[in-house]
Amino acid sequence: MAYRIFIVEDDVWYGELLRHHLSLNPDYEIELFTTAKDFLAQLYKNPDVVCLDFSLPDLSGAKLLARIQSENSSVPVVIISGQEEISVAVDLLKSGATDYIIKGDNTRDLLWKSLQRIRENSDLKREVEELKEQLEEKFSFSNSLIGQSPSLERVTSLVQKAARTNINVSISGETGTGKELVAKSIHFNSERSKMPFVAVNMAAIPRDLVESELFGYEKGAFTGAAATKKGRFEEAQGGTMFLDEISEMDINLQSKILRVLQERELVRLGGNRTIRLDFRLICATQKSLADEVRNGKFREDLYYRLIGLPIEMPPLRNRGNDVLILARHFCDAFTTSNKMRHLEITEDAKQKLLTYPYPGNVRELRAVVELAVVMSDGKAIRSEDISFMTMSPDHNLMDREKTLRKYTCEIISFYLQRYENNVVDVARRLDIGKSSIYQMIKDKEIVLK
Repeated sequence: MAYRIFIVEDDVWYGELLRHHLSLNPDYEIELFTTAKDFLAQLYKNPDVVCLDFSLPDLSGAKLLARIQSENSSVPVVIISGQEEISVAVDLLKSGATDYIIKGDNTRDLLWKSLQRIRENSDLKREVEELKEQLEEKFSFSNSLIGQSPSLERVTSLVQKAARTNINVSISGETGTGKELVAKSIHFNSERSKMPFVAVNMAAIPRDLVESELFGYEKGAFTGAAATKKGRFEEAQGGTMFLDEISEMDINLQSKILRVLQERELVRLGGNRTIRLDFRLICATQKSLADEVRNGKFREDLYYRLIGLPIEMPPLRNRGNDVLILARHFCDAFTTSNKMRHLEITEDAKQKLLTYPYPGNVRELRAVVELAVVMSDGKAIRSEDISFMTMSPDHNLMDREKTLRKYTCEIISFYLQRYENNVVDVARRLDIGKSSIYQMIKDKEIVLK
């Protein structure tokens, strides 16, 4: 599409000069106006940018800028003026002008570069908006909460209630049940959807770095603090803060977190300025916070501050036919992203999928289905294409948890090898934190090949 530029210049010769110069870019569609009145009559066409002479015969540049701001505040305005007073330029820029160019021998080149910057910024903003729209679509209730079981319908009902308010939300459930997915679904369906979603895994941050990570710090606050850094709470300003594995928080830090939640303010490490906060808190845990309180590992007052609206994620083994609905979804998503043909799932494969307990829940099912797609004959997923690498459900729980860890490492290793050790890509595909993968590599549970 053409990039529409309006030039408002009472000097016809100078205006034609600017139009000719800008027309060298075939993407530019230029319209020239010699009066403010004629320009305002065409402002409804929503130009992409306005190049405005400061000294017009029928309306001053400052007043015309104010009119533009009142009728279409999003349109960038470049002031072109013979005024060299710095105070004039500052006032206009404060009033909303995007750029201020002084008329002279290099005006055309300065204007060309200014328009390039404005267009690049506009393109970037549009891309950001498109990405936000894609995220909102991805995390819509129908796309993120997939299944028809009564237990999932209860979760969906609670998520919808949570999205309509700013109440704190606490999500509990086994690993792989989709706790972060639910948190994102709440955020992207709430009034805060245009603002940041900041996720922090409390178990993945070294204990001595948690406070600086959450609260930020001022330059010189400690050795190595070469510059001021915002904390994660500040990054979530206006949006949603998601604290995963909240039960792993050090007991000594809990009182400081409680104060942030009560007062909605913090002071960076090494600072003395109070920073007001506005965010919605969602936390998640595999453990029972009530049990942690009884065992003296979690503050009772913080527990009541966090609990808000509790949502318990059901394990996949209790969701019946949702296994097949999810398997179909993961199969289609994987074949589409890898440009493969549509695959059927045979009846014997469906039965095999239904009879397994999935200690790794939805995350494990996704890995199993994607591996089955790779192992298939390209026409259908058969029973022999499905591999479960965990031990049988007859073993005790400790054995099963230990096997799940090993199984998780094997799946991650498979994906790392397939995608050339790209940790970020693998974390995205498996829907797990990249910090968890790095920790497994550090602990030599995963060996890169």
